[in-house]
Amino acid sequence: MDIAHCYLNGNADAVEFCPHNSHHNVLAASTYTLQEGGEPSRLGSISLFNVDVDTGHLDMVCSEDTSGIFDIKWNPPGMHANPFLAQADADGYLRIKMLEGCCNGVQGTYLKEMTSEKISSSMCLYLDWNPSATSITVGLSDGSVSIVSLLESKLEIQEEWKAHDFELWTTSFDIHQPNLVYTGSDDCKFSCWDLRDSPSNLVFQISKVHKMGVCCIEKSPHDPNSLLTGSYDEFLRVWDLRSISKPVNETSISLGGGVWRVKHHPFIPGLVLAACMHNGFAIVVSKGDKAEVLETYKKHDSLAYGADWQKGEANHRGGRTKPLIATCSFYDKLVRLWRPGNDIIL
Repeated sequence: MDIAHCYLNGNADAVEFCPHNSHHNVLAASTYTLQEGGEPSRLGSISLFNVDVDTGHLDMVCSEDTSGIFDIKWNPPGMHANPFLAQADADGYLRIKMLEGCCNGVQGTYLKEMTSEKISSSMCLYLDWNPSATSITVGLSDGSVSIVSLLESKLEIQEEWKAHDFELWTTSFDIHQPNLVYTGSDDCKFSCWDLRDSPSNLVFQISKVHKMGVCCIEKSPHDPNSLLTGSYDEFLRVWDLRSISKPVNETSISLGGGVWRVKHHPFIPGLVLAACMHNGFAIVVSKGDKAEVLETYKKHDSLAYGADWQKGEANHRGGRTKPLIATCSFYDKLVRLWRPGNDIIL
């Protein structure tokens, strides 16, 4: 069910569909390229695409060179009229850019930098917005997590603490309880922190379940008691948070590759898209204490890193409509647009 593809100028590591109404056709992609040598440099780029599903086109409308980018995220819709794209950079900066211009595929669409702040002398590896888009949690390469507020186009570090012993690959707000922040690290630990305390209080830390580093943490938007973790140990785990002091690992499924990213479908409960590093991409359905792979996608020839579902009405016009997916892979610098082969009724 391939629709379109495009090669980028650098190693592709993240793709994100814009979630804001009237901008669902906008896809952002980022790159990170390490140039080794006497003085190694980390270079990157951010590109915007117009996705025309009807014609099958994936048209790049703008691209700019940046420092190496580890992660990008659009702000949640609802609180701001304009879409903002946050990027976590290898030079320790957090940058916020605003989508400007038309979004119907014509020239004129671009990202305008609103503000930036050097968060750390370490690298910014991951970011997540809180539901009201007023603050961002950033994972750092020294194991720290930083909570950064965005008020009136100004970034300000609210709190930062050493959360883990090694690289903090992932951190996310609990979308149902945004005072809680989750972190996962190369030290194999999965933790939860309460921001109502200062310094932030450790609610729980799971240290003996993941056999390798924790790469991603995603709270289900459909079930306040369900949370997913992905790990280098190749397992996707579904956690039951009803006992918040000691979450129960209800379900785990091996995906045959390190689970670098997971994305919940915006409308279908239990449907998850996973980037599995050395084993392509997988669509997984999770119900109760069971999880199974519905489909795999292996048209990429390199590390499967970035993955996202298209948001909004384009996914459910009624009837049997298959969701649109964007994926990217690292060393072959490839972005692909595709639909699942299995029938998924929305």
